[in-house]
Amino acid sequence: MDTKTHETTSTRFAIRPFRVDLPEETLADLRRRITSTVWPEKETVADASQGVQLATMQALARYWGSEYDFRRLAAKLNALPQFLTEIDGLDIHFIHVRSKHENALPLIVTHGWPGSVIEQLKIIDPLTNPTAHGANVSDAFDLVIPSLPGHGFSGKPTTTGWDPIRIARAWIVLMKRLGYTRFVAQGGDWGNAVTEQMALQAPPELLGIHTNMPATVPDDVAKALQFGDPPPSGLSADERHAYDQLDFFYKHGLAYAQEMGNRPQTLYGIADSPIGLAAWMLDHDARSYALIAAAFDGHPGGLSRDDVLDNVMLYWMSKTAISSARLYWESKLAFFAPKGVTIPVAVSAFPDELYQAPRSWTERAYPKLIYYNRLDKGGHFAAWEQPQLLSEELRAGFRSLR
Repeated sequence: MDTKTHETTSTRFAIRPFRVDLPEETLADLRRRITSTVWPEKETVADASQGVQLATMQALARYWGSEYDFRRLAAKLNALPQFLTEIDGLDIHFIHVRSKHENALPLIVTHGWPGSVIEQLKIIDPLTNPTAHGANVSDAFDLVIPSLPGHGFSGKPTTTGWDPIRIARAWIVLMKRLGYTRFVAQGGDWGNAVTEQMALQAPPELLGIHTNMPATVPDDVAKALQFGDPPPSGLSADERHAYDQLDFFYKHGLAYAQEMGNRPQTLYGIADSPIGLAAWMLDHDARSYALIAAAFDGHPGGLSRDDVLDNVMLYWMSKTAISSARLYWESKLAFFAPKGVTIPVAVSAFPDELYQAPRSWTERAYPKLIYYNRLDKGGHFAAWEQPQLLSEELRAGFRSLR
């Protein structure tokens, strides 16, 4: 008998508690793979222009293999309310922390690649328990933090079609299934792509969105970047700065996305080697890599060695190196082009993001811009690197929608 056919609706749409299980044999295999890494020779330059440097990866391997607490991550995740629920035929994993304060505003926060729910762990208490962090009761949020399909402990799609548009539909179902009749959404990287698609689908329950990696680049700028032409004339200082950041990224930082967008299945090496996976994930963008490398050189900034390895560990434990890469193959959306979002939007422009969106571009991209702030520190992984700043931004950005 096909039990699926005879499942009740309540069973199929149930919200089931979830706990991370980390078998000892998995950890023993991981340690063995780290210590048996076959290393290449050192790069032939004194900087990171050839990629992640040998000294950084060997320092990471030493710490990961001998000092890192393999059990701490599972304990940290299992201390949070985690759940699974089936949406559109796929199990979706999510963390759901309700504020103790009444009238908390429900907020769904979406991570990107090479991020995960690990990115958002530091903003949970500041947003759900604001009075313990110098903010007001009226700033409280209920937080829903899902794992993208093919990432973390969500299911891995076995067929094509799970692009940001479909994920956005699933997130709307998730929030309504949790009983929320009004909510807001936030994201950067893929999280922005999904969040903007939620806004375009415009369910009446969605009051507005916040993004820390907005899609604002005008057509003429995008064309100049694509074809390597000079920048359009008449750019302001902020616009020229954004152009230069994007020009650098297109020339020196986009290769990982092109490979995953074209040939994700080819990346067997990162599914087989934990050090290969870590190096691939560290090389997202130049500013983030500099921050991460400093942590393994004894100079931690916004990210510690444990922060970095917790995130890599999540990918390794869940065996999602390849399934996560497929999102680049699935998506046909232009990352930085305005999408025509017409609901209220709040934007936080961090200086070390792939580009710091100028106010002028942002106002054109989002006709209902309700908040814009140009920050003086922070990069691509805002929630992870600058949790206090991003928490303050979310409180301010959504205040007018409460």
